[in-house]
Amino acid sequence: MNILEERLLSAEKVALTGHVSPDGDCIGSLLSLYNYISTVYPKIKISAYLEEFNDKFLFLKNSENIKHSVEEDSEFDLLICVDSADMERLGFAKELLKRSKESINIDHHVTNTKFTDETCLEAQASSTAEVIYGLLDKEKIDKVVAECLYTGIVHDTAVFRYSCTSPKTMRIGAELMEKGIDYVGIIDQSFYEKTYLQNQISGRTLLESILILDKRCIFSYVNRKTMNFYGVDKKDLDGIIDQLRQTKGVEVAIFLYEIDTQRYKVSLRSKNKVDVSKIASLFGGGGHVRAAGCTMDGTVHDIINNISLHVEKALLKE
Repeated sequence: MNILEERLLSAEKVALTGHVSPDGDCIGSLLSLYNYISTVYPKIKISAYLEEFNDKFLFLKNSENIKHSVEEDSEFDLLICVDSADMERLGFAKELLKRSKESINIDHHVTNTKFTDETCLEAQASSTAEVIYGLLDKEKIDKVVAECLYTGIVHDTAVFRYSCTSPKTMRIGAELMEKGIDYVGIIDQSFYEKTYLQNQISGRTLLESILILDKRCIFSYVNRKTMNFYGVDKKDLDGIIDQLRQTKGVEVAIFLYEIDTQRYKVSLRSKNKVDVSKIASLFGGGGHVRAAGCTMDGTVHDIINNISLHVEKALLKE
């Protein structure tokens, strides 16, 4: 019996949450636990909390039950955080730590600060969904839970393309497919499919991208004015950084979008050689070796100058 099973056996009220700007792994991981606990531990009262997320994940069962704010009088026996490297990443939901008797964090980020009572961390795992799969009773994983887990793995591996994909990841994917999930539909609907506006903002961002550092680094950005012009928000920017990363000859991709006046969310990706988590950590962020991020203040010019300095140093170490 693992720590998750032990805590669930004694809990009556459980809260689930994940990081700000929830991605496919965060949402899939949270809902896999929501649906699994609902079925296997029917007496437990579950509440789930996340920031608003992209509508493309609404096909996952119980996604409509996720709350976007914490009730004033809420108290829980157990809080389960997923895919969150530090407390600040929980955003509004960090309030739940004060309202829960015990807390567990299930994660795969090497930069995890172990801010909960217990931590289930597997830094070598492709995704938090992969970590959760190892904690659940395989015989009790039904089609609904399998859909959630598969969604999480697909998004954090970019459909099994990133270097974090291991033979174990592929075996887990196969086992989830055997549960009868519509794996093609999950990939097409939640990963590849884009709205017309999303294609427009993506196209403009790629068109305005710039190659630097002897064409081994590429960057682009979107400011609030441009986002307002197209009528898009941060949820519509998914996948742009991955498109930049695919540029031939590029080792590192940088994408910025403005979240407040001269405050930018920065996404970093690398292909084979640069540890972008180390670069992100220098600016208060974190993540993985090949995918990381942070938040920075200043002009785009200043931010790119600061980051590219460290990218250049990393490239010279090859």
